[in-house]
Amino acid sequence: MENPTPTCIRDFVGRDQMVVINLKTTGYRGDGQRLSLTVHDTLGNNFYRKEDISGEVRAVFTTQDAGAIDICLTNRIEPGRNRVYLTREVEIDVESGAAARDWNAVQAAEKLQPAEVELKRIAEMTSEIAYHLSYLKAREERMRDTNESTNSRVKWFSILIVLALLGLGGWQIQYLRHYFKVKHII
Repeated sequence: MENPTPTCIRDFVGRDQMVVINLKTTGYRGDGQRLSLTVHDTLGNNFYRKEDISGEVRAVFTTQDAGAIDICLTNRIEPGRNRVYLTREVEIDVESGAAARDWNAVQAAEKLQPAEVELKRIAEMTSEIAYHLSYLKAREERMRDTNESTNSRVKWFSILIVLALLGLGGWQIQYLRHYFKVKHII
């Protein structure tokens, strides 16, 4: 393919969250396909890029802002290869926040018991849920304000239209009354 279209997956990630992408693909280097992976957000920040992927790939990065990240795969077929029989299967696993941390490494580094690690993991997941709920609350307030503002504008616009129609109707009645009086029909 001369200019293949990338296939993208979008995921929402919070601010300053670690993201781990594990990608497994079939195929091998030199099979006539060049699979590339790019990860970027909607603000234009590029987090990861790798060309000619085969086997397993692990991408780890931390986001700067809350927003959607796009994980895009592009499969380019080398010239002279038969496109019909060339395919690749791709398995993607995306984890972010508390799910992305290596809790075994945390347990080893801090010398914690399994129950303590589980409590720490649950506490971090709870704080992520609280952050997400506060984000949803702020978003709801913003949308509610926009909705109320729009409703107010529509109300005043409809009142203005009704007044304009009444004014034009009254003017038309006066004009027709005057016209018929001049023509001596009334």
